[in-house]
Amino acid sequence: MKLKLLTLAAAIALAISPAAGAVMTDGGRVQGVRDGEITVYKAIPYAAPPVGALRWKPPQPALPWSGTRKADAFAPACMQSGVSMPGETPPRTSEDCLYLNIWTPAHGAHAHLPIIVWIHGGGFTNGFAGMPLYWGDRLARKGVIVVTFGYRLGALGFLALPALTAESPAHSSGNYGLQDQIAALRWVQKNISAFGGDPSRVTIAGQSAGGDCVSILMASPAARGLFARVIGESGGLFEPTNLATDYLLPQAEAEGQKYAATLGTTDLAQLRALPASDFVKPGANRVAHPVLEPIVMPRSPYEVFARGEQNDVPILVGSNEEEARSLVTDLAGVTAANFNDGIAKAWGALPPQLLAAYPHTTDAEAKQARLDLERDLRFGWDMWAWARLEAMKGKNSVHYYRFTHRPPFPADSVYANWGASHFAELWYVFDHLDQEPWHWTDADRQLADTISSYWVNFARSGDPNAPGLPSWPAFTATQPQTLLLDEPITVSNDVPDLKTLAVFDAVYTAARGAPFGETKQR
Repeated sequence: MKLKLLTLAAAIALAISPAAGAVMTDGGRVQGVRDGEITVYKAIPYAAPPVGALRWKPPQPALPWSGTRKADAFAPACMQSGVSMPGETPPRTSEDCLYLNIWTPAHGAHAHLPIIVWIHGGGFTNGFAGMPLYWGDRLARKGVIVVTFGYRLGALGFLALPALTAESPAHSSGNYGLQDQIAALRWVQKNISAFGGDPSRVTIAGQSAGGDCVSILMASPAARGLFARVIGESGGLFEPTNLATDYLLPQAEAEGQKYAATLGTTDLAQLRALPASDFVKPGANRVAHPVLEPIVMPRSPYEVFARGEQNDVPILVGSNEEEARSLVTDLAGVTAANFNDGIAKAWGALPPQLLAAYPHTTDAEAKQARLDLERDLRFGWDMWAWARLEAMKGKNSVHYYRFTHRPPFPADSVYANWGASHFAELWYVFDHLDQEPWHWTDADRQLADTISSYWVNFARSGDPNAPGLPSWPAFTATQPQTLLLDEPITVSNDVPDLKTLAVFDAVYTAARGAPFGETKQR
């Protein structure tokens, strides 16, 4: 065994050579690491460390350096609690975390390759740009540059306070993590050409909370011109804001004050002097969410899309068949008798018509109803709304999918019985089946190759289709065709789970006081 390990280490050393060419950025020269035909650049600073006086400030330009900076090790993740995926190894963390990573197949500055900028998920409380599942090596081998980056999370990324609003020239607070994302995209626009990229072909992509961020950036005037296409996976922010009032700045400020009081002070100087570790203690997650404020999100994404004022680009969006299987932690305890109480405990009192749309007269029905309701509530309706709004109000193409494939998750693993759950598509999107020693079939490998090719093709041209791949028709307002990602890949002429999604739609329309795709006149 020792000999085998030594042989493997030698092979890796030969494949990964430090002799990659240096690249000049606006901050200084960086030296990456060659991995076969791919060069990887890790931990390039895109903004100054948001520490001390820069805590809860918009990101500032990275400090320049002299000489050549070795870009051969990932930076720590931003301060966080827990992990973004069950079974994930907790990453090193630091408040000094505004760095990005680049995988490029280019061997010069004139390749003009498309770029995928990946925004990790994690509920705005955790996640890591250097997580192996997100490595861009396999996608890069298909002809695209992949960028991942860290952004501020939790209370350090999203705290709103009256004092922070008062000190801001824009009268804003919260959304510092979203401002980090915009800073990273601006860095890409300025520097990616040197790595062989075409800044006019940037695709922003994200999953879960990363998908929420992508939908916000599509609606944000501050992000205009920073990307040309969008991929959203199981995450979007389109619910009526009058049903989620904590997104409104006054309510977010009030909640921020309550949270700060638990730390012993609401004084900004004292809060900025506290150790960063104080902001990942229990209670921090309640202020970890986007806020409607003047800089990044002056209006809700729904309102912006309904008015046709979004950053209008081609979109590829969708969700998974069994999203909630990886998120409902006590499914065994769900019964017909406690179904309504369980929903109320998790989500508050929901309208009776929503509960009635998911039959739960038996214990078996109740378990399935809990999974289906949370699938639609947390992901399904938002992704359908996103696709419809762009199809109705935008001028660019929409490609809509449902991931229905069940990976071979081992029965003795943390992923047991997940099925086509939240997260399940990621191994296929990044073509990283080889990272897990599971019983992958030829069908799994073919599906991973096809899905990753769709994503790369879309980044290249705004169209996922190419010769040799199953045809993916566009989703339109009159023909809402959905690609079902399974083996074999098929096309549905309508939206899966339309009956229950329509019930959500009716509830949200009543809350908005305007039909879908319209906004109340003010």
